[in-house]
Amino acid sequence: MSRVGKQPILIPDNVKVDIKGSVVSASGPLGNLSFTLMEGITVAIEEKNLVVTATNLHKGKQAMFGTTRARLSNLVEGVSTGFVKTLEIHGLGYRSNVAGNKINLDLGFSHPVSFDLPVGVSAEADAKANTLTIKGNDKAVVGDIAAQIRKLRPPEPYKGSGIRYKGERVQRKAGKAASTGK
Repeated sequence: MSRVGKQPILIPDNVKVDIKGSVVSASGPLGNLSFTLMEGITVAIEEKNLVVTATNLHKGKQAMFGTTRARLSNLVEGVSTGFVKTLEIHGLGYRSNVAGNKINLDLGFSHPVSFDLPVGVSAEADAKANTLTIKGNDKAVVGDIAAQIRKLRPPEPYKGSGIRYKGERVQRKAGKAASTGK
């Protein structure tokens, strides 16, 4: 059994959780989200806690017990506080700005790159710090959008220019000047 799956999930006061059959839905100040349980996994509400239990799981489905608990925890956290990913943009002339639900990026290409945000996800660009902050209530969607933007110009190892996550450390290489072996 999973140690993560056995832990109860605390439901904040501003979140309402409903269980209808195999669908768990949560609503809070940041919106509504729902998750469908797989068979063999049940959820119950006990004293402001969500408790996940598993019955008769086969070896392949046992791994989903802890994953289901983590997804439900992200569901509750997403509708109450939300999730944030911050990207740092490094490079000469690299910049970003946000106009509505569209992110415009200048990344050293011969053309600007525009990226459309899905519904429920917002972004803020800070020109002074050259950062891009992505916010939303679904952790998977926020992480996916951040990964897609990072993929447009990943950090390169020689100059360190590109898009990286905040706090990400890029291993730098020495380049041609270091190899003076003759």
